[in-house]
Amino acid sequence: MSEDLSPAQTHEAEEDFEARWETLMLEMQERFGKRPDLNALLLLIGIQELNQGITTFTKEQKQDLMHIATCRLFSLSGHYELERVDEDGWPHYKLLRPVPFANLKEQERMLKWHVLEYFALDPGDDL
Repeated sequence: MSEDLSPAQTHEAEEDFEARWETLMLEMQERFGKRPDLNALLLLIGIQELNQGITTFTKEQKQDLMHIATCRLFSLSGHYELERVDEDGWPHYKLLRPVPFANLKEQERMLKWHVLEYFALDPGDDL
């Protein structure tokens, strides 16, 4: 893995990481009635960050919400920062440094780690 990962990301035992992920998945399944995949979690985080409640979104808006979620998640490790919120309430992030990915498995693990950290910071009672 890259040197850009935090010590917690690189040193956490795989079993501990998987246990934390499974706990989050069970909590989400209990809350929403079905087990979400990573894309569904990104959409939920995007909606949470938009903070305008749940409404009907177009396909393009859903993609934008997932992008907002990804930027918000990677802001936890200093890759992005919130630049501004536009007149419609949509957050805009700026890239501070590229997100390192070596392969698809590491990319997914890094994203999952950030999701776990996000919910640890904000349990998402509004979700």
